[in-house]
Amino acid sequence: MQRVYDFIRRHPTWVDGFWAVILFGMSVVSSSGTVGATDGSEAALFVSSALMSLVVLLRRRMPDKMLLLAVATGLGQLVFDARVNPSDFAMLVIIYTCAVSGPRWASRLGLIGGLLAAPLSQLRWPTVADSSTTAQHILVTVFQMVPFALAWVLGDSLRTRRAYLAQLEERADRLEKEREAQSKVAVAAERARIARELHDVVAHNVSVMVVQADGAAYVLDQAPDQAKKALETISGTGRQALAEMRRLLGVLRTGEHEEAGEYVPQPDVEQIEELVEQVRTSGLPVDFKVEGTPRPLPSGVELTAYRIVQEALTNTRKHGGPNAGASVRLVYFDDGLGLLVEDDGKGAPHELYEDGGADGRGHGLIGMRERVGMVGGTLDAGPRPGGGFRISALLPLKPAH
Repeated sequence: MQRVYDFIRRHPTWVDGFWAVILFGMSVVSSSGTVGATDGSEAALFVSSALMSLVVLLRRRMPDKMLLLAVATGLGQLVFDARVNPSDFAMLVIIYTCAVSGPRWASRLGLIGGLLAAPLSQLRWPTVADSSTTAQHILVTVFQMVPFALAWVLGDSLRTRRAYLAQLEERADRLEKEREAQSKVAVAAERARIARELHDVVAHNVSVMVVQADGAAYVLDQAPDQAKKALETISGTGRQALAEMRRLLGVLRTGEHEEAGEYVPQPDVEQIEELVEQVRTSGLPVDFKVEGTPRPLPSGVELTAYRIVQEALTNTRKHGGPNAGASVRLVYFDDGLGLLVEDDGKGAPHELYEDGGADGRGHGLIGMRERVGMVGGTLDAGPRPGGGFRISALLPLKPAH
């Protein structure tokens, strides 16, 4: 049964052709031997039956043209006295087809033509006796109009349903595309966030480890105690870097371990003092001061402040020169947190703080601006009057909208 249904769906014209042949045969059989029929009327019946069968055959391919053919055939029947026959059932079929898939004008023409067909047929070939009352004539006419009206209503309802389903499918496709776009944006944002975190962790800790390793190699023979202390600093810095790397990689997992407390928490403002002490140990003198009344801040603001100080001190070690010193100021305002990190070194190259650098470097300053922008703050980075480099930031306590 399913194969028959699939065949009908794949070959609708064949199915229409089958019914057209059946309809034509029934019309020929019913009209052959019609009482009182003349040769002209019989010829008209044959021609009208053939044309109505053609209407059924081609109704799907050209519904509007077949409707016009059906109208012309019906008018020809009235003129040449070709009485109503089984082939006239094609009028119901083409009205339904135009209501389903034809142009709007064809649908309206089919409805009007169908409603007029019954009165014209009654006037040309009355089906009630002449002695019948006017009410009886009207009742019979209305009864004959009902099938045409039902055919149009059924077709128009199906058209409306198809349009509604098509609209739902279009809306679903649009929502799916929007979800995919949002997912891509979220993935890109998450990748950028992880890239910033990785850069800050790797750049800072590896820089400290490199400086300490160079120092240990230099004093290994003359001052073993200092070399041992440098190696201990390298070991501690490496462990800290591994801990932060594990925390970052944990966000790519299911989150079960993070809920269990396996990963260390995000660094905050209180750990800036430890960061400064670590940098001092690596050989960079840093003056650290806190102004205002310290108080808890939003986690995003605290992480941003920590990463800005971390990146700024890392840049000082990389670009400030051997005799550079730095200062870090944290200022608590009523509505935000201010940061000022300065050094008296030779400063960073121009291409590192203008547009991220044409050579692909300068990602630390790009990351700073991205972090500050995410919390709705402002950042200013550039050369310091009198030499060196300055980074100042203002982080509001309320998130950006």
